[in-house]
Amino acid sequence: MTDLFQEPDDATPLDPALRGDLIQTWITTRADLNEAEEENIVNGAAWGRRRRGGAEALLNEDFSKSLHKQMFGEVRKWAGGYRQNELNISIAPHLVPAEMPVMFDNARFWVENKTFPPDEIAVRLHHRLTQIHGFPNGNGRHARMMADLLIEKLGAEPFTWGSGSIHDTGTLRTTYIKALKAADNHDFGLLLAFARA
Repeated sequence: MTDLFQEPDDATPLDPALRGDLIQTWITTRADLNEAEEENIVNGAAWGRRRRGGAEALLNEDFSKSLHKQMFGEVRKWAGGYRQNELNISIAPHLVPAEMPVMFDNARFWVENKTFPPDEIAVRLHHRLTQIHGFPNGNGRHARMMADLLIEKLGAEPFTWGSGSIHDTGTLRTTYIKALKAADNHDFGLLLAFARA
């Protein structure tokens, strides 16, 4: 999975405050962190794909938190726990525990009633997860993984999420953010196109 938010200068030493949240003490640079997280995310994806049941089995808070822990729990101390800090891009942290179950209720309704085509259901779930921004970090990667797992449960291939190389990260991120902002205004066309690009 391409990390659309990887910083270009991989040799950058990590901020001491960020290093305090890490489990593995050998991680000292952004490149180290990327390597550790990438391996952990691959393991988390495998864990998610082994879960039994249909779409409803993953459209709940417990699965979402467990997936985040599986994706980041070997690297970050807070993996799987909701954020406690204010961000300039999301809802207040005290609203996260109330908004997550509502979002999953909506997604289950969409699946059960075929409210939207499968790709749109998964992309709408992804979008809302990024809007809520429930975790201290890894929200975009978690949201993309949730959408991939959902679309697979709905019988389609995982998304490509722009399918660029690591050298295209700046362009991918710009396109991705533009698509998310359009979805904020209820226009999901760009995000659907990006997901299948």
